[in-house]
Amino acid sequence: MLKAQSIHKSYGNLHVLKGVDLEIAKGEIVSIVGKSGAGKSTLLHILGTLDRPDTGTLMINDTDVFKLGQKQLANFRNKNIGFIFQFHHLLPEFTALENVCIPAYIDGKNETAAESRAKELLSYLGLSDRIKHRPSELSGGEQQRVAVARALMNNPAVVFADEPSGNLDSESSQDLHQLLFKLRDDFQQTFIIVTHNEELANMSDRKLVMQDGLL
Repeated sequence: MLKAQSIHKSYGNLHVLKGVDLEIAKGEIVSIVGKSGAGKSTLLHILGTLDRPDTGTLMINDTDVFKLGQKQLANFRNKNIGFIFQFHHLLPEFTALENVCIPAYIDGKNETAAESRAKELLSYLGLSDRIKHRPSELSGGEQQRVAVARALMNNPAVVFADEPSGNLDSESSQDLHQLLFKLRDDFQQTFIIVTHNEELANMSDRKLVMQDGLL
């Protein structure tokens, strides 16, 4: 489903990624761990097409993504990739429902279809009674579940999560971990997670340790 080969990335004289090879199957939950500065977030941004490598290839669902033009790549990203970040990045002026609908609107879906899909996701995530609430009216755990719903809005091939539970209390963190595995079990959703949370890493199908720019 995802295959990266010989990914190199430098910033000036700093060689951050030194030939990373990685293959992920559909329905896998893979955690990437390692010390600060090892290159985890740089790799996640490249795998998520938010940044380009200096050299190397990335195939997602048989598409050589870095051969796409900028507009084509943005469209591909919106349709095929979801993101969950440590800080949820919800738009404060919009309701939970409106925040979840944003990727569908970008994809050109009409309002009725977008809201129907968003309501299904929010209901699945236990937020059906919170859809009209703005982020400031939600708990941290609820905000992160809204962010999960937004990431799933366009049925992505893969969801990238960068420290998804890093800003949550222990109970909300545990709930989020269980949710990710439920999504994998129920929908064969693929997750690639950068995390310092050993519990989440050890629960994953694979735990990959990044050291000095290599896995």
